[in-house]
Amino acid sequence: LASPETSVSVSAHNAAVGLAKAPGSTGPWEKFCFGLDASALQERLFVSEENVDGFLDTVLCPSFCSQSALERQPLIEVLDVTEDRIQIRLK
Repeated sequence: LASPETSVSVSAHNAAVGLAKAPGSTGPWEKFCFGLDASALQERLFVSEENVDGFLDTVLCPSFCSQSALERQPLIEVLDVTEDRIQIRLK
């Protein structure tokens, strides 16, 4: 993390933490963890095509699904993720 660019904004009903990658760090972040202390962290995934596919694999079709059920699954493709929007295509 790049500490000078990190920011925190707290209001009565919300808190936001802005994080910035350190110089030389490349590629998208896959996940982050948060919590009151290190022993009680919760994990959250960023929206990416790989994370959406992994989520759908575990939620929509457990390990006992047949091959024909897998072929009928919708195709979800993450097209664009910005600060203002997430664009996803479903086939």
